[in-house]
Amino acid sequence: MFPSIQPGSRFVPSPWKKVRDIYVLVTLFCALAAAVLTLASPSFAGFLRWLFITGSIGVTAVTIGTLLSRIPGLRRLTPRAAHTFIGGAAIPLGYVIGSSIAYGLLGEPLPVLQPEPRRIVALAATGLAALFIVYLDAMRQRIEIEATARGAAERLAAESQLRLLRAQLEPHMLFNTLANLRSLIDVDPKRAQSMIDQVILYLRSALAASRSETVALRQEFAQLRAYLDIMALRMGQRLSFEFELPEGLEDFAIPPMLLQPLVENAVRHGVEPKVGPSAIRIEARRTGGGVEIRVTDTGLGLDRNLEAGVDASARRAGRPGDASSGYGLEHVRERLNAFYGALASLTLEANAPEGVRATVRIPR
Repeated sequence: MFPSIQPGSRFVPSPWKKVRDIYVLVTLFCALAAAVLTLASPSFAGFLRWLFITGSIGVTAVTIGTLLSRIPGLRRLTPRAAHTFIGGAAIPLGYVIGSSIAYGLLGEPLPVLQPEPRRIVALAATGLAALFIVYLDAMRQRIEIEATARGAAERLAAESQLRLLRAQLEPHMLFNTLANLRSLIDVDPKRAQSMIDQVILYLRSALAASRSETVALRQEFAQLRAYLDIMALRMGQRLSFEFELPEGLEDFAIPPMLLQPLVENAVRHGVEPKVGPSAIRIEARRTGGGVEIRVTDTGLGLDRNLEAGVDASARRAGRPGDASSGYGLEHVRERLNAFYGALASLTLEANAPEGVRATVRIPR
């Protein structure tokens, strides 16, 4: 899923949105070069003249380099070889074309046609500027490669935590379910058979999810439905649930088992401790910035006395030290950050008149 990020990987041109940053940096460098050149004869008019000349050369060189980087054959080269080729072509062409435009508009002769000292100074200054531009672009690409590698490592870490979380959550659910099955076999065989069917469906879905990097929302909802069916068979009329998945979002891809900790948290810390019936609603909807998924329960709710100073992930039922709840929700946040960056979020808030609402926001 990720491109090669090794030092010897093939050259990949900068995306267009990054090219703008290169233009900005080159313009700033040209302004610095103009300021240095102006020191020989300080004046504002002199600075503007040198800024126009250096800027014309710099922008022309970057434009030529950007166009050359789009040549399909360069993708077969290593980054170092590609940058050498681009720099070797863009530097002289940028100097000749850019300086010709600048000096032509100023009505002055080209430095390369001037006496020896001025020609050498002009060529040396252009060469140094070009080397800076090539170095700048190479460093920018290196930083992007390292950022990609860091993102891949974070994603692998998040998936490892998913396996650890699954190893912690599934035995808890399975042991309780098996204990219920043992008591149901004699008194209610049909109900026991139904529970076995749901356990098989749940485990099959969990196994399929563990082998995929993403799953469609309809698959995630199917797995959650199987889990809640099992919980409803155990808890009877104390638990009811409903799903809402618009047709246009059925194939929307998310990380596997992303919502499982939220639903388990709602059952374990919202519904189970409460006396009387509770309901859980899981819904997805499209928003202006992407997709929003809500897990809402009418369980015990947040402890409002702790709400001001304690993380919401640990405030269920007056249990600020509930490690499993806090770990599960923090794990969801870490996976969202690994997959989508800072644009995705998980928030927890009180649900009126009772219960809690967990909201996952995923960008487009």
